[in-house]
Amino acid sequence: MTTDHTAEYAPEHTPRLAWAQHAPEVYQAMVRLDGAARKGLDAKLFELVKIRASQLNHCAYCLDMHTKDAIAAGESVQRIVQLSAWEESKHFYTEQELAAIELTEAITVLTDRFVPDEVYERAAKHFDEAQLTQLIASIIVINSWNRFAVTTRMVPGHYTPGRHG
Repeated sequence: MTTDHTAEYAPEHTPRLAWAQHAPEVYQAMVRLDGAARKGLDAKLFELVKIRASQLNHCAYCLDMHTKDAIAAGESVQRIVQLSAWEESKHFYTEQELAAIELTEAITVLTDRFVPDEVYERAAKHFDEAQLTQLIASIIVINSWNRFAVTTRMVPGHYTPGRHG
């Protein structure tokens, strides 16, 4: 008996809308906002936040993009993989990263509750006010990107690291 090891992958889905082409000013404003939000933040931390929010929002396009960018920034595959279960694998992350990840979850999943004081205060211990503002902005921006990508069904798998869009 022979086994066929050449299984075919499922076909890519079709995007609903090429939103960046139809609203280029909005897209460019988002790119500028994203660039402004990242200022002063460590590149690896920035990507971890984007990956975690994208996991929570089930945004495959952004997961593809930000895992590639994280690896290009020197992040390890192990830490990226463990991010979805960070509460069980805290030893892979610094206290500052854990505070940022926890704040990302609180801001991303606002329907669960408000951002708890203890989560905010833990982040405020690890970031000065300017950095904390940049972190909050970065979390808000990735949530916006996720909503564009999920709603318009952007297709993951074609992103080249370091290229936005």
